Amino acid sequence: MIKQHLPTPVKSSSESTEFSYDPQALWQHYDNKPQKQKDAAQNKLNLLLQVMALTENGGATLKNAFLLVADQNDISERTMQGWYHGTKSKKGVKFYARQDWLAALVPGFVGRTVTADMDTEAWEFYKADYLRLEQPEFEACYYRLQRTAAEQGWKIPSKKTLERRIKAIPLATRVYLREGEAGLIKLFPAQQRTVQELHALEWINGDGYQHNVFVLLPNGDVTRMKTWFWQDVYSRKILAYRVDESENTDSIRASFGDVVDQFGIPEHVTIDNTRAAANKWMTGGVKNRYRFTVKEDDPLGLFPTLGIKVHWTSVIGGKGHGQAKPVERAFGVGGLGEYLDKHPKFEGAYTGPNPMAKPENYAKKAVPIETFLAVLEQEIIAWNAKPARRTEICNGTKSFDQAFTESYQTAVIKTANQEQRRMWLLMAEAIKVQKDGSFNLDAGSATGQGKNRYHAPALLDFAGQKITVRFDPQALHEIVYAYTLDNRYIGEAQCIEATGFGDTEAARSFNKHRTRFIKATKLAAKAEVAMDAMEVASRLPLQPQPEVANPKVVRPLRPAPELGRHIPQPQLTDEQKQDLATFQAEFQQPQEPAAQIIRNDDPRARYKRWVNLDRRLREGSQLSAADQKFWAMYQKGDEFRFMSEFSADFESFDELSRHKKTNPLAGG
Repeated sequence: MIKQHLPTPVKSSSESTEFSYDPQALWQHYDNKPQKQKDAAQNKLNLLLQVMALTENGGATLKNAFLLVADQNDISERTMQGWYHGTKSKKGVKFYARQDWLAALVPGFVGRTVTADMDTEAWEFYKADYLRLEQPEFEACYYRLQRTAAEQGWKIPSKKTLERRIKAIPLATRVYLREGEAGLIKLFPAQQRTVQELHALEWINGDGYQHNVFVLLPNGDVTRMKTWFWQDVYSRKILAYRVDESENTDSIRASFGDVVDQFGIPEHVTIDNTRAAANKWMTGGVKNRYRFTVKEDDPLGLFPTLGIKVHWTSVIGGKGHGQAKPVERAFGVGGLGEYLDKHPKFEGAYTGPNPMAKPENYAKKAVPIETFLAVLEQEIIAWNAKPARRTEICNGTKSFDQAFTESYQTAVIKTANQEQRRMWLLMAEAIKVQKDGSFNLDAGSATGQGKNRYHAPALLDFAGQKITVRFDPQALHEIVYAYTLDNRYIGEAQCIEATGFGDTEAARSFNKHRTRFIKATKLAAKAEVAMDAMEVASRLPLQPQPEVANPKVVRPLRPAPELGRHIPQPQLTDEQKQDLATFQAEFQQPQEPAAQIIRNDDPRARYKRWVNLDRRLREGSQLSAADQKFWAMYQKGDEFRFMSEFSADFESFDELSRHKKTNPLAGG
């Protein structure tokens, strides 16, 4: 059995008249009383001390002393005797030590002992039920205790007694058992840190804020937008922000690019140790709670590459520790939410801070995204310009803008060049190069349109190796930039899109890029090989002609005998004779300049010849038999079909293509 002892004056036993009390509990009771009651107790003590002085030093009896002091101070003698001797409900000061009289004269400290019997098992049962993270209510736990005690035969005290017993457990222990580590950390006072030794842009911190406003997107969806803010730790100025439907790497990266673009590169960054912020594209190469081991082929993140030291905020119980980031204080009461989410232009779209605090006009409308962004921009400007900020640097006289500008003008700021710009505007991904110098980017699959394929001639030397690719996730069909894993620039890579089977425009574009690649490679090869094949041949040593030995056995040539047979001669028809005469006449005509001679082994020349013959036929000109045969036979071959399609794909054959489309006789 366990006895419950309350911090009240108690008798040592029910039969004894000796009185005992706990001085510490007595003075704790005194400290918890308001000043008015403490002053009243002090006045009572002064009167009682006058009584004690008359009895101890003046020789007066106690009764006469009470009469004299009561008469001089216009107070009831009986009341004063009650303070000293006590009443039925409260012990008098004579039962306390003289040094404790002041505390004993404060009302509310009763002179009795409350003991309650409670089985040990019942007490442990109640603690196990009440002190857990689900935070059950006292009434429900006590009701379960009553039901179980009736079955088990336990003795249990009343509700009030049990409440007092629970409160006797240290507060920190109760909070930890019912609220966890996140609740316990709130009991510890926040560390006060000075920023006097910093300067503007030396240290920035960032965090995401979800707006309590319904926003209408262009696709018709209604959602609550989330904004990532970057704030200067020294001045508390909002440096940059980006808005998206969720907190993601894209908005963090893009907003950080805005900071560097406009102000420069900070030296320190403080962010949450969460998956959205502590990802490999931003912090690759830096250990965090998701990346205990850094792999050799992991790409370096943006922050380490730019020489920025990353500081993680503590994550307790899966939640960020807001005391570690000044920017989170801007999201609290009277912060950005008050100026943004409750803006007059958002009337009817405000959602309230939580589902239990919805306004009467909840979900009345949704604000168009254009309006939301315009208000956000103006209010951020106004937030930074608001005067008389009560921060360490502003000191109640300056705005965030003023504090930042004064320090920024005298600080040494690092700026970024064009090469570094590719780093913060793009994300990095380690991928393997194929043997043809192409690679697939996994980021394209996130859009639901499949992976994108890219190619760069410079990547042929990296076939089979992993490289780092930096790209803009909002422009995956444009140029991406290839780097080695240690961030050495390789070159640009073009997107190779899969096209429709009959897409001639895409075929034209593909052929153009392929032709450029071939020409560039030819030029590079020519520059690489300074000596051509003819020079190599000219430097080869001449080999002497070996002597031919005379054969030892020879056989004479015997001509075939004439058997008297008649050798037939070809007989030409009148039409063939006319063709022969025409051919001879054309052959005897003056020849064209050498630049216009058609090479019979040139497919383009043969196709051009057919086009000219076809044009002459349509004009009514007479063709020779050879030309007629060539015109008829050529258009039935594969070369004609290929050249027809080829001419349609290239601008240099536009005139020929138009001729083919207007020719009614073309075709097989």
